[in-house]
Amino acid sequence: MAGEPSDGLEGARAEAERRGVGGYGRHVFICTGPDCCTTEEGMAAWTRLKSRVGELNKREDAVPIYRTKVGCLRICESGPTAVVYPEGRWYGGMQGEALDRVIAEDLGEGKPVQEYLIGENPLST
Repeated sequence: MAGEPSDGLEGARAEAERRGVGGYGRHVFICTGPDCCTTEEGMAAWTRLKSRVGELNKREDAVPIYRTKVGCLRICESGPTAVVYPEGRWYGGMQGEALDRVIAEDLGEGKPVQEYLIGENPLST
């Protein structure tokens, strides 16, 4: 019947449950290029983000953070670009120390990092 979920979604539902979907407090997306940065720079940023968010998620007081790599966030300058939700903070130049600061200060403490902030679009609550 039209509009009803497919019977083939059981596996996807089980995987979403295994990954904790529904229990995350924040979600960070980071682009991996190739338009705003090289693919190598983008993947290096992804690897760094993935590792450091994993460390944050292991903290006793952690609000779980989910992270996703994407091919493009449509800001094709000064990348990699990242966006943190639900706050909707968009950051540019997410490499090295800049990325480390956003991970520590925004993801870790909930404080925006003004030097790298390129825009804001918070989700409504």
